[in-house]
Amino acid sequence: MAFVTRQFVRSVSSSSTASASAKKIIIKHVTVIGGGLMGAGIAQVAAATGHTVMLVDQTEDILAKSRKGIEESLRKVAKKKFAENPKAGDEFVEKTLNSISTSTDAASVVHSTDLVVEAIVENLKVKNELFKRLDKFASEHTIFASNTSSLHITDIANATTRQDRFAGLHFFNPVPMMKLVEVIKTPMTSQKTVESLIDFSKALGKHPVSCKDTPGFIVNRLLVPYLMEAIRLHERGDASKEDIDTAMKLGAGYPMGPFELLDYVGLDTTKFITDGRNWNSLSSVSCNYEL
Repeated sequence: MAFVTRQFVRSVSSSSTASASAKKIIIKHVTVIGGGLMGAGIAQVAAATGHTVMLVDQTEDILAKSRKGIEESLRKVAKKKFAENPKAGDEFVEKTLNSISTSTDAASVVHSTDLVVEAIVENLKVKNELFKRLDKFASEHTIFASNTSSLHITDIANATTRQDRFAGLHFFNPVPMMKLVEVIKTPMTSQKTVESLIDFSKALGKHPVSCKDTPGFIVNRLLVPYLMEAIRLHERGDASKEDIDTAMKLGAGYPMGPFELLDYVGLDTTKFITDGRNWNSLSSVSCNYEL
């Protein structure tokens, strides 16, 4: 009888442990690596929705510029959101800024964070070196995520020992305005991690969509070939840039034409995206048809 009781207790204990490990992580503390346009935007929306944020970059000058940009963006939000109550708007800005700390040493600040979001240069080697280092210092429960728009999440995750707690978290520019977030899961990403990131995205006031680690994810998989074809159309002399933009705005109802969008995104960023994936290989899985 005593043996049966011990076995029952062990069984209940094991089930409780398994259940606890399967629970989603409630993300409260976020570390954002990279104080550029995307990183600062992610830091802003996280802080504005009640999260504690640590923003990390290489120098204090970069961080000061990032913080200034965040404050300017917040004041625009406050002016619109609290149009009839300027005092409440000022309090909103101050509270949000107080939720953001900064550091130039990523390894020293990730030990107690729930989520690390990387938003640095689109270079696989640099990203791998960063995550490999942070993997040694971050807590076991910490989720790692990359904001890459072009690189394989799996290739980045392989630099760490936490492939099950690694995913893509792709925001869109400008982050405070754009509602979409792509949550990218690799073959190793656990369901708990995916659900935790979906919940986090919703807490930011975003609309998350989930996608496998496929070239371009969802948006860029469809958008980049469209932009490239617009360039080829102009290069062949078939139409001017202006007429192509006008045609897509008035004919397809797009808010921007492809060339306007290329200028807005940045030709350098677009090149990183096209270089990051073999877009030509996508034709092998596309349907062939004639119009």
